[in-house]
Amino acid sequence: MHVVLNGKIGSTFNIGGHNEIQNIEVVKKVCEVLDELFPSKHKDIKHYRELITFVDDRAGHDKRYAIDATKIAEELNWKPEETFETGIRKTVKWYLENMDWCERIQDGAYQGQRLGVIKQ
Repeated sequence: MHVVLNGKIGSTFNIGGHNEIQNIEVVKKVCEVLDELFPSKHKDIKHYRELITFVDDRAGHDKRYAIDATKIAEELNWKPEETFETGIRKTVKWYLENMDWCERIQDGAYQGQRLGVIKQ
């Protein structure tokens, strides 16, 4: 909303959290949060990290992603309200609290229709 209210019409901004974290570190953090919020009930799996498997890389496979958010910080004095740690925790928690939505995505029931629309 900050960009809409304060940005110059026609401007573009990268919105980022000033984090450069390797993809594997993101996966490990998700596993750590799951261990805390939704411990495994499987007898052979004590920690979700045990489920991480590696596949042969394809050419150009991304190891990390980075966004330069300097422009939005300088021009609009914007900074993220969340850190990576708080944001990833909230994201994992949302998915755990919305498992029915996740299941509809996985089983093919969701076909791209708009969600949350009030039926007339």
